[in-house]
Amino acid sequence: MVDLSKQGMPLDFLQREHYQSPRRVFSQTGSDWQRRVDFNRMREDRLQRAKDMMEKHDMDAIIMFKGENIRYTCSVYQGNWKNNIFIRYAVLCRGAKTPVLFETAGSDYECARIDAPWLEGNIRPAITWKWSETAEQMMVNRMVDSVIEVLKEGGVALDGRIGIDIMDFQAYSAFTEKGVNLVNAWPAMSEARVIKTPEEIECLKISSTIGDTCMWKIRHEWLKPGIRECDLTAWVNNLLYEEGFDFVYDIIVASGGNTSPYRRWHTDKMIRDGDLIIVDINAIGPGGYFVDYVRCFKCGGDWTKKEKALYREVYDSMYAGLAELKPGKTTQDVASKFPVYADDKYGTVTLQQFAHSIGLDLYEGMWISRAYSLDYPVEIKENMYFAIETFAGHPGLPQTVRLEENVLVGPDGPIIFTGMQHYDDCIKDSPYFDFSHKSRGEGRYE
Repeated sequence: MVDLSKQGMPLDFLQREHYQSPRRVFSQTGSDWQRRVDFNRMREDRLQRAKDMMEKHDMDAIIMFKGENIRYTCSVYQGNWKNNIFIRYAVLCRGAKTPVLFETAGSDYECARIDAPWLEGNIRPAITWKWSETAEQMMVNRMVDSVIEVLKEGGVALDGRIGIDIMDFQAYSAFTEKGVNLVNAWPAMSEARVIKTPEEIECLKISSTIGDTCMWKIRHEWLKPGIRECDLTAWVNNLLYEEGFDFVYDIIVASGGNTSPYRRWHTDKMIRDGDLIIVDINAIGPGGYFVDYVRCFKCGGDWTKKEKALYREVYDSMYAGLAELKPGKTTQDVASKFPVYADDKYGTVTLQQFAHSIGLDLYEGMWISRAYSLDYPVEIKENMYFAIETFAGHPGLPQTVRLEENVLVGPDGPIIFTGMQHYDDCIKDSPYFDFSHKSRGEGRYE
């Protein structure tokens, strides 16, 4: 009998899980003739992971205000604008088949009723309380009453362990005054989301593929002296939305002197011949999953000896950390390979020499930094998915280099999903020269 993959495919030919194979990218549309991203399964798997973590962390219910947690458990999306402004929420009770979604009243509520039949009608109008001025106390009490009603219907005692992901002080006061025992739900939701399901990984793969296309067009079609940073930002935005991205979070373009110190935003600065250009794509793909991806380009002419050395420095430090993303390793192993930087000096995260879990969120689950990971290690597990990035941030440089990859923790080690080729002349003597290709099972010289 042929062994089947976790997605029901025969493994005798594939030899590895489809979702762990970067070259095997599904189409973005559905079809009757091919199994593609199975969104029904993704909805079921995500909700089950949330339920499992709720059990593990001994919670009787979870109240969710964070948009990405609501999408993870309820599989609803109505634009990025409403994700984290407290105008919608959801409640998942232990033992319940589905969460109860409280959606913004009016057309949003009607859209949710039409769009999400898997919630089986468990959709109610949200009671908004923020920005209600003198009515805020009355409105927040009504919101809390709406949650308490669901808890009681689910047989959850108010003095049980009721998890909540984020809140404001007014909501906290109202919950506690009505006898609701609140505990931190973040560890449970983070632990659920940091391990990706097969269908989530397929969506991440699609997002990184479109990110590759943007980077290729920058290098081979768009980049030339005389264009501006804002031009590249606009063209990347346009391509991503043409390909069906949910939301473009940010496109950072920094050129020449704007790379040192690194300005993490675009300007209308004109790009000159000889400039280095750092492009950082942060966007939510067609299936709801992020790509967070950096390449550094040279506009015109050859790389100087110093520029090559900077590129090699960043490439080697990034891949040294990336190589540690294996099941059983820890965040300490990864952080120990990062360059000493302001993370060490100030004991805080710079978001420049680090790695972070991505998925529905740009920053979800786990961060890895020398600020704390060296002393507080956490285990790396299969099917975690990271963006890992390093930077040559030395004083006095007229311009510099930054890079970032997106990588799946496979059963035997890292599998790199971002595939835009680096500048071979800068890395040809690196011990990690062909690491990216080998991680995908396609070494260039094998």
